[in-house]
Amino acid sequence: MGLCVPMVSAQICSISSNVPQLITILGPTASGKTSLAVALAAHIMQEGRSAEIISADSRQVYRGMDIGTGKDLEEYNIHPSTIPYHLIDICEPGTKYNLFQYQQDFLTAYEDITGRGAQPILCGGTGLYIESVLKGYTLSPVPQNPELREQLADKSLDELTTMLRELKQKNGSVMHNKTDVDSVQRAIRAIEIETHNLHTPMPERPFPKIPYIIIGVNIDREERRQKITKRLKQRLEEGMVDEIRGLLDRGIPAEDLIYYGLEYKYVTEYVIGRLSYDEMFRQLEIAIHQFAKRQMTWFRGMERRGFTIHWIDALLPMEEKVKQIVRIVQNTPNTRNTQNIPNTQK
Repeated sequence: MGLCVPMVSAQICSISSNVPQLITILGPTASGKTSLAVALAAHIMQEGRSAEIISADSRQVYRGMDIGTGKDLEEYNIHPSTIPYHLIDICEPGTKYNLFQYQQDFLTAYEDITGRGAQPILCGGTGLYIESVLKGYTLSPVPQNPELREQLADKSLDELTTMLRELKQKNGSVMHNKTDVDSVQRAIRAIEIETHNLHTPMPERPFPKIPYIIIGVNIDREERRQKITKRLKQRLEEGMVDEIRGLLDRGIPAEDLIYYGLEYKYVTEYVIGRLSYDEMFRQLEIAIHQFAKRQMTWFRGMERRGFTIHWIDALLPMEEKVKQIVRIVQNTPNTRNTQNIPNTQK
C-alpha cells in the first residue's frame, strides 16, 4: 500500500527551485525518516518539480536484505507514481560495502539528480555516511591486511574496541564509533582502516562543495522504545526469520550475515542454533534500543563538530512536519561542506 501524502498549500509552503541545496533528513531508527522524506518529495512534485531520495543507510544497499533493514519500499509509492530512490539494492549480500564506495555512489546519484534539475533529498540514519558527504571527507580505498587480520583473529570485541579507540585518538578520527562497529569482523575492518590511515598519507582528492540543510527527526525516548519493540514484533511476524534462513540457504556464510549486525546478527544466531527464540528477541530488542541511542549520540556529536541540525517533532502530523521543513528551507542560507566546520580527519 502506498503512502497517503497530505496536501500542503503551495502558497504557504514553497521550496524555491533556485536553492539547489541537498535537503538532508536524519534521525534515529523508528523515527519515521523515510515516510517524511517521501511526503516532502511528494509535496515538491505537487509544485510541478521533481524530487528524488538518496538513501544513507549502510545496510539497505544489500539486495535480499529487506525486512531486517526496514527498506519499506512500498512507502515510496504515492498515487499515481513512485518517488525515485537511490543507493538501495545496489550490491549482493555477503559483500562488504564501505564508506569510500558510498561516497562514490552518492556523488554519482547526486550529480545525476541535480543534472536533471530535480531536488535531491538525503535520508537515513547512518551518521558516518551522512557526515562524510556533507563535510566532504577525503578518503581512499583501503586494501585488506592479511597479516594484521591474523594478529587480531583471537581478540575479543572488547579488546578490539580498546585498540580501535587508541588508533582513533592517534588519527584524530571521528570514524568508526560503536554505532557501526558491533561485531568482531567490523571491528577488525575498522582497525585495518585506521591503521592504514595512520601510516599512509591521505592523497588530496577534492570533494564537491555541496550546499545542504539538515533536518533532524526528534522522537521522545519512551515513544521511540515503544515503536522499536512494536516494529521488531511486526518484522518477525512478516517473515524476517525466513528471509535470513533464505540467505543462508543461498550459500551466504553465517559469519557474513552476523557481520551486518542487529537483526542479521541475532536472527542468524537463532537460525544456526546459538540462541533460543526468546534469547534472540530479548537480546535483539536491547541491541536496537542501544543502537538508536548511539545514533542520537552521533548526531549530537555532529552538532558539536559545527553542523546545524534543525530538529522537528516526530509526533507532529505529517502535513505540519512538511510545512516546518519548507519554512526552514526558505529561511536558512545555504551551508556548504567547507563553511565553519572544523577539519576532523588527518
